[in-house]
Amino acid sequence: DEYFIKPMNCPFHIQVYKAKTRSYRDLPIKYAELGTVYRYELSGVLHGLMRVRGFTQDDAHIICTPEQLNEEIMKLVQFSFDYIRKFGFNEFEICVANKPKDKYVGDIAMWEEATNALKYALDALNVEYSLDEGGGAFYGPKIDIKIRDALNRSWQCTTIQFDFNLSERFNMEYISSDNAKKRPYMIHRAIMGSLERFVGVLIENTVGDFPVWLAPVQAIVIPISENQNEVAEEFYQRLKKRSIRVELNRKSDTMGAKIREAELMKTPYMFIIGEREAQDKKVSIRRRKSNDKVVCTWDEAITILETEIVKQ
Repeated sequence: DEYFIKPMNCPFHIQVYKAKTRSYRDLPIKYAELGTVYRYELSGVLHGLMRVRGFTQDDAHIICTPEQLNEEIMKLVQFSFDYIRKFGFNEFEICVANKPKDKYVGDIAMWEEATNALKYALDALNVEYSLDEGGGAFYGPKIDIKIRDALNRSWQCTTIQFDFNLSERFNMEYISSDNAKKRPYMIHRAIMGSLERFVGVLIENTVGDFPVWLAPVQAIVIPISENQNEVAEEFYQRLKKRSIRVELNRKSDTMGAKIREAELMKTPYMFIIGEREAQDKKVSIRRRKSNDKVVCTWDEAITILETEIVKQ
């Protein structure tokens, strides 16, 4: 048997679609996959996590009728913005790339319809964008969303790509309301694009200071002295049972040293337990980069942390 490594996920999603007859009532149909793909990039352009030969895409394909196109594009654009912002990226570049001058498939009317759908979604959301004349792929126009790293370099992130080619080449069909066989529209989308690249930019941008929901360690319990270790252990175990990523600093260091260590590890929440807190089953909450402290009960502290995690 011969095996090949795949450069894209699209053909496999199409085969799933074609496994049975589809009606207009079934559409839109959406397939999503975290799929690893391989591209033989030249060695001179390989660059850490940013440009690699094997990477994982959060790939999806939306197969819809022409009437559903505008609504599906709008949903994708809004979803992309919401998703990227959850990671702390609030500034990005948006570009609509339209028909190449020479090599392209499909007729001009179809290109205009698809390009207008992309523009319509951005205009409806009051989003500024630039137009990349002739910058689309030969098989359809697209929206590109780029994010910047700590060095102000621009990196490709989200792509919402219309495709005139694959639905034709793979003879994709659906049965319309008038019982005729028609060609569906197909949209590719990848929100993070390459997960490796996205994580690389995220690490550089945040310098490891991740949002609470994403932080490897979300909280650390710090007893002021060994006398509070037993109570600190009890609170630590309660946090673990709530599926909070937490550590307990049992070291005999000074209080200042423990706080500095937590700051260096970029731990979002510090739960400090001194003699008074231990007696009352309370904790003193300290956020990273803040000298403000709030003393509250264990349940209140857990609620504060969980609320921030869920909110994000």
